[in-house]
Parts: sequence; structure tokens; C-alpha cells
Amino acid sequence: MSTGDAERGQWRLDWPTSHGRVARAQLKSVPEDFGVEEILPVSGLIPGEGEHLCLLLKKTGDNTEFVARQLARMAGCRGFDVGFCGLKDRHAVTTQWFSLYRPGMESSDGDFIREVAVHWRVLASGRAPRKLRRGEHSANRFAIVLRNVEGLKAEIDEALNRLGEQGAPNYFGPQRFGRDGGNLDRALKIDPSQLNRRAGRAKRGSRGGRDGSKNVLYFSAARSWLFNEVLAARVSDGSWTTCLPGEPGERASGPMWGDGGTTATDDQEILEREVVGQWPELERLFAATRMQPERRPLVAQPQELNWEWQGVDTLEIRFVLPPGQYATTVLGDIFELEDMSLGRHNE
Repeated sequence: MSTGDAERGQWRLDWPTSHGRVARAQLKSVPEDFGVEEILPVSGLIPGEGEHLCLLLKKTGDNTEFVARQLARMAGCRGFDVGFCGLKDRHAVTTQWFSLYRPGMESSDGDFIREVAVHWRVLASGRAPRKLRRGEHSANRFAIVLRNVEGLKAEIDEALNRLGEQGAPNYFGPQRFGRDGGNLDRALKIDPSQLNRRAGRAKRGSRGGRDGSKNVLYFSAARSWLFNEVLAARVSDGSWTTCLPGEPGERASGPMWGDGGTTATDDQEILEREVVGQWPELERLFAATRMQPERRPLVAQPQELNWEWQGVDTLEIRFVLPPGQYATTVLGDIFELEDMSLGRHNE
């Protein structure tokens, strides 16, 4: 695909797999088919005292941001005063922690928890000195049921064994880029100088804060897409699991592009700049920002991977991933997945 194609909105949203997909399957036929449990170092973050009430909730059919808004309304606090570690899907059964700023209200915690329990199951609670922040959880534990699996059982088992040993390319999922890459189309129209302005500092009554948040979303999509393109090049040449000369750190990684581009040197820098240089309209977004280049692992390595066939065409797969790695991306390296929660199934 050429840069001209990108400008017309024809973005690549399906990238090379490590060994080719060996089967087809349906995902999220019902919310119970996609279970996510947030793993949090509770003793360190929720010691039992502080101005923030923390709740471990189990929820079905509600995404993280919806629950956070409802908790803020129930607690009578600002949306900013509700904290959480990561975004969880709506079409799933998820367990995760939330924090609410409730200084000096310990005596009424019991009543508030009972009110929350009317809407979601409260598994645990505690007090903390500060709100929970993005990425503070140590991992997510997944239990995923795939239905109507089409493929040879022996090949699927072999691919899953290889996944446990080698991992999968750590792509960002296509949902980050919007429908047909719409977030990338919008990224092309961003004024890079606006990205340095903090959301909410626009004139009173203007839409600057909202527009600023959207720009950050589109900017993040552009950054993620460039990472995927570099990773795709590494998957295609077979180097995605090993470090190249000039690669920062001790494991294979790719660029989260920033001001100055990349922190890689030597062969790795040449490769990354060649790939990103094919998309000058996206690369230009980073020249006027103060965002520092970062690195992201090229390999998504599931831990505690195990699976069980529940009949000839139903497969349950369980594994643990660190924050920022996606279960659907990992499974998508083996299966061509049909997400039953999307489109006509999402009614």
C-alpha cells in the first residue's frame, strides 16, 4: 500500500502472522465467553487506610468508563476522582478495581458499598492514600471460549504449543484505529502544534478540551499504527523475536514514535526510519510535539497458557498477559476470529 492509498483512507489493518493462521473461530458469542480478571498488587496499592475507597467489582455488559461514570455519580464526586488501572471490554465478564475519592467518609463506606452492590458484585474493598492509575496492575488473566472452531485439532494444538513457547507478534488491535482506519484519517488532519496544549485550557465555553482529547486519541492511533508497521516488517523478515544491532534493551522491541523519532541506532534505526519514512503525513505529527520516543516489546508472551476442548468445535483457552498486551491479538496469530459482539451481533 502506498502513501497515496493511506491518504485516501485505505489503511492496512491486518498484519502478517508468525506462522499463518490455522483455523477459524467465533469470539464473544456471549459475554461469558470472554473473562478478564485484573491482577493487582493489592498489599502495595491498597494498604487499608487513606482518602480513596477502592472496590473490586465483577461486571457483565458494562465497560470500564461507563462504570467509572456511574460510580462518580453515585459518590457525588468528579469523574476525575475515580481511578482504575485499565480499560476492560463491555462484551465480557470482567473483574477490576476502582478507586473513589471519599476523604473523611469511612463511616459511610458500608452504606455506599451496599448501594454499589445493587448494580455490580463487590468482591473486595479497601482504603488507599491515592487513586489508582493506568497501568498499575501487574497483569490480566483471561479465560476465553472460542465457538464453531473450524480447523484440524492437531494443527491447532501444535500452534498453541508454539504460542506458549514463542509468543505472538505484539500488534495493537484494529479497534484502536477506528472503523476502516477512521482515526488515522483524522490524524492526518491534526495540527501538531495543538498537541502540546493541555486539554481543558481552552477558553471557557469552547470545545477546545474535547477536541484536544480527540486529537490525543488520533495521535495515539497514528503512533500505534507506525509501531505495527515496523513490527510487520520484522515479522516478514523473521527477526521479530531477536534483537538487531542498535536495538535498545535486551529484548526485541519496536518504536513508539516521538520527537526525534526513535531511540534505536545502527541497523535497527535504519530499518525503523525506512518503514516510518513511507508515511510522511503521519511522521510529521511527531516533529512538533514534545513526546519522547519510547519502546514497546515486539513479542506478546502469554504466561500460564493452557487450553481444553469442550467438544469437537468449542475450545477454552486460559492465559495471563501483562498490561498493554491484547488477548485478541495473541489469539489472532492462530485463528481468524469473528467477533460476534460487533455489527449485527451487537444489538
